[in-house]
Amino acid sequence: MKKYQKIEQFDPASLELVKNSYREMLIALGEDVNRNGLEKTPERAAKAMHFLTQGYEMDAQEILRGALFDENHNQMVIVKDIELFSLCEHHMLPFYGRAHIAYIPNGKIVGLSKLARVVDVFARRLQVQERLTIQVRDALQDALSPLGVAVVIEAKHLCMMMRGVSKQNSVTTTSAFTGQFEQQTTRNEFINLISAKLS
Repeated sequence: MKKYQKIEQFDPASLELVKNSYREMLIALGEDVNRNGLEKTPERAAKAMHFLTQGYEMDAQEILRGALFDENHNQMVIVKDIELFSLCEHHMLPFYGRAHIAYIPNGKIVGLSKLARVVDVFARRLQVQERLTIQVRDALQDALSPLGVAVVIEAKHLCMMMRGVSKQNSVTTTSAFTGQFEQQTTRNEFINLISAKLS
């Protein structure tokens, strides 16, 4: 009977560099890096940071173009409530929330799971929410050449919740549109659909 084996692959040189940096940071903060609870923390933190920033190694265009299909459908396609987790590049604290994506096909559709994967490509980098929203929009526009793309992201930022102004209930919303979604009627339809509870 085989035991469970967790396999993680990281660049050894990069992992060692980040691990040592975390170790030095803990020492600078006044911690004892040799105590039981912190002995393996630099390595764990380094692995976590590599995982959380793996989007730098991913190609959104390759993901999307690998799942394109010819289809004569020219009505809105929406995937909403895509969970996202990212790191604010200003404080390296998490922000998290949901992305809502729509596009209007122009002869081609894409596998629905790829929309969620594209969100991960850009979310798993040091980010600001405004740029993240535009990067997702532009990736879809470039790969699909659709009649329009709409992206709305709603997120909570721990840099606002844990430090500074310490506001616990604020939500940041960003949006980006192309093509037919720049028309008020199409945009309103999209906003109404992502706001509705259809179940």
